Amino acid sequence: MTSTPPPPVASPPVRDWRAPAAACTTVLLWASAFVSIRSAGEAYSPGALALGRLLAGSLTLGAILLLRREGLPSRAAWPGIVGSGLLWFGLYMMVLNWGEQQVDAGTAAMIVNIGPILMALLGAKLFGESLPRRLLTGMGVSFAGAVVVGLSMSGHGGSSVLGVLLCLLAALSYAGGVVIQKPALRHGSPLQITTFGCLIGTAACLPFSGVLVSEAAHAPLSATLNMVYLGVFPTALAFTTWAYALARTTAGRMGATTYAVPALVVLMSWVLLDEVPALLTVGGGLLCLAGVAVSRTRGRRGGTSGGRAVVADPPAVTEQVAVKPPAEAEHAAVDRP
Repeated sequence: MTSTPPPPVASPPVRDWRAPAAACTTVLLWASAFVSIRSAGEAYSPGALALGRLLAGSLTLGAILLLRREGLPSRAAWPGIVGSGLLWFGLYMMVLNWGEQQVDAGTAAMIVNIGPILMALLGAKLFGESLPRRLLTGMGVSFAGAVVVGLSMSGHGGSSVLGVLLCLLAALSYAGGVVIQKPALRHGSPLQITTFGCLIGTAACLPFSGVLVSEAAHAPLSATLNMVYLGVFPTALAFTTWAYALARTTAGRMGATTYAVPALVVLMSWVLLDEVPALLTVGGGLLCLAGVAVSRTRGRRGGTSGGRAVVADPPAVTEQVAVKPPAEAEHAAVDRP
């Protein structure tokens, strides 16, 4: 008598670690950008700083692209490249820096933090991306945290209608640029899309070239080095890892994870700049992180939603307005990396 061998046990699926690693890299580098902006912003005006950063980023990305011999992306990628380059790399950096000179830090943070919500809604409308309950709940919690942080920093400066409109335009251009970039990633590599998007943004900022040359002649070396750092790491490297992660998840989930950046900036400023945040600011930062955790949790494997299998997206990240601690609110409103 022969026994029937037991059925083979299916091995658990191996998770790809590259997308989460890219997401973490982007979060950390974008958070670190705010420490560098503190230094560089003392010597460079917003437009000149944006152009200098983009120039450094374009040179770095161009050199890497040539070494890897990736060449040009396909023709189908160019609408997304041009759109994201103009909106995200160009318009976003210019109008946000300008707007943050007109409003206090708390107001800027609360306005620009609508960007991830707009991103999720645009992704659902244009690409049919799902908006699961966990994602919406997490974004709500994180946005509440951003409001708490903003309120804790309000009252340190004046606000103007122009500044509010500029911050709103920054949020719209950021969300629009991200959503426009996503389909381009189907027709080119993350390095190609990021490199040529950065070049488009650089071209859009060329009107500030005269100001950049004039300010660079008098700027201290530390400020110039911080500007170069912003271009090489938070721009060239982090935007590439961002594109890699975006190609593997939805725009909504990318937007949700952006709320980790304000909390990390508060922590970095505390450690590196010895700026102790207020208790309310810490609480808001923890709310931001809690919302990100909720949005990134997975349902039970094999679960269903409306009769369809639930498939969790890989972790994602996006750049968002980080909130500076109260100690620096008196100097300027919140910058974006």
